[in-house]
Amino acid sequence: MAELWQQLSSLRQGRALALLHFVCLLYPPSGALPWDNKASPSPLEGFEVVKGNFSRTFLHVGYHKITEIPSGARNINIQETLKSRNYLALKTQNGVSIINGNWVIDRPGIYTAVGTQLMYRRPNEIRSRIGESITAPGPLTEDLHVYLIYQQPGPGVYFEYSVPLHNTDPTPEPDAPSGIIPLVDTVDPSHPGDKVHQGDITNNDITKETPYHNQVPPDPSMNANPRPTYTWTKSGHKECSASCGNGRRQVLWECVEKDSQATVPTDLCDPALEPIMQEEDCNIQPCAAYWDVGEWSECSKRCGPGSQHRQVICRQVIHVHTNGTESSITVAPELCGSSDKPVTKSTCQLKICSQWEIRSEWSPCSVPCGVGQRSREVVCLSNQGDVEEDEECNVNLKPDTLQNCDVGACARSWFTSLWSHRCSAECGGGNRTRTAICLMDHVTDLPLASCEGERPPEVTSCDSGPCQNQLEWYTGPWGQCSAECGNGTQTRSVVCVFNNNGRVEIVDQAKCSSLPQPITAQTCRLKPCGVQWYVTEWSACSRSCNGGYRVREVHCLADNVAPSDRCDPNPTPESREECNKQPCVAEINPSCSDQYHNCMVVVQARLCVYTYYRSVCCASCSRAQNTYPNNSFQKNNIRR
Repeated sequence: MAELWQQLSSLRQGRALALLHFVCLLYPPSGALPWDNKASPSPLEGFEVVKGNFSRTFLHVGYHKITEIPSGARNINIQETLKSRNYLALKTQNGVSIINGNWVIDRPGIYTAVGTQLMYRRPNEIRSRIGESITAPGPLTEDLHVYLIYQQPGPGVYFEYSVPLHNTDPTPEPDAPSGIIPLVDTVDPSHPGDKVHQGDITNNDITKETPYHNQVPPDPSMNANPRPTYTWTKSGHKECSASCGNGRRQVLWECVEKDSQATVPTDLCDPALEPIMQEEDCNIQPCAAYWDVGEWSECSKRCGPGSQHRQVICRQVIHVHTNGTESSITVAPELCGSSDKPVTKSTCQLKICSQWEIRSEWSPCSVPCGVGQRSREVVCLSNQGDVEEDEECNVNLKPDTLQNCDVGACARSWFTSLWSHRCSAECGGGNRTRTAICLMDHVTDLPLASCEGERPPEVTSCDSGPCQNQLEWYTGPWGQCSAECGNGTQTRSVVCVFNNNGRVEIVDQAKCSSLPQPITAQTCRLKPCGVQWYVTEWSACSRSCNGGYRVREVHCLADNVAPSDRCDPNPTPESREECNKQPCVAEINPSCSDQYHNCMVVVQARLCVYTYYRSVCCASCSRAQNTYPNNSFQKNNIRR
């Protein structure tokens, strides 16, 4: 009985340690690991939610495995915590790329794989702070491996998924001793896609906690033979978390028979007594300096041979932290070996440049004599033979499309137009005309005196036959222009005559009404006037008697009626003068009087034409009409 009581006490102590271990797994210390995994019960019965966070300060550029989501998982959500230049990537358990594999960045969208549809989102708004995300409803038909393509420091990824409860106990052992045994599946960040087993566990682990069923040990009194004693003993260690710079490695333990030290299954030892996560320092020697290579810049040329650059810095890791991150510093290039330094400049060529092609021969010269131009067609062709914009070719190398040509000097000769077809008279004698000009080429019109030879005649006589009993209009010569400069008018006389075989008789103009009558007036312009003064008509006098004043506008205008300041100021026209200096006389008609004191304003505003204002300002309107019988109520007109 004493031995049974001792075993029960040991069992209670093991359960207490197991419970303490389970609580520690659910609430790990803050900042202890880069992963913060918690299993919380799902609202759906029979499922549990697995959550995790991945955050590192610095990693090597490339692919780094984040986690492996098991087959059967549902409600999968992988979210970058902050927008960055890093990318999420997915692979199957066989290494087949699904999203962003083989250094190729895929477009956002829906991808069908591992038995579900994966929605890949990448917000592209400039002001957006939301990072990439991948979601899927599940369930997965096989394990899904999640990676991070590291390019920018400080990445952060949150993931969450639901798994059936039976999946958390891959190897059910109803008779196993009580306790909680962590089953760990990890990935080495420096070798994406390689799973580390048994002796390769590092600190960058994704852990899944699986509770085992409790069982009371059998009563030793029911067995005649003494029960063997099993204990935990150190069997080795796992791979060091760093190859240099003071890494950490986990000590491995195995279950052995105490007397024979023979290895036995782990379920024979008390799990509560197993040393958990014991670590030790390893590889404390300093790390060798290495070349940190940046990304290539864009090619300097859009087409043809160009160059691109990248940054190459010599760095040395000074410390590897327990969470797998590294602290490094920039050191002298000699420590990395200058002879092994990667190139910082490389040639590049995005595409073959387009070339100029001459499509036609030179055209004939644009003039029959003298200096002209000729042209040809030149186009920019791509390497596929398509015509492109001139900007795609080197403009500095474009062949000429225009060229001067000299066909020889042109003679100074008289050129004449054809004679007019109709005679100037419908009957009797008349004239036909043509134009003669002196040309050296087809552009220049020379003065008539510069041509060689006598000027060809421009008028010739013609006879339209005898005139018999013909009515026609006769016109006289044009008179002088009415203005010495600027626009004026000139007139001429037009009469209707009866012509009978040369005998002309003037008749009434009504007899020629059926014939188109020639114009009797036309505009004329002898020369430009230049700038001069322009005035308006005088306004109405401010008073009808006893002296008043009137005004007009005066402006200096050029030929194009634009204001000018170049007029001669000495004869400037007056803009104001006195008027109605005669004394006022008493009103003859006592009924005609002003009912308001300001009736002169009515006169000045030309309102006396209205019946109402003539009645209320009868005296003023009457005086104004008597003083200016013709111009009182006319509008102002500009005259020169």
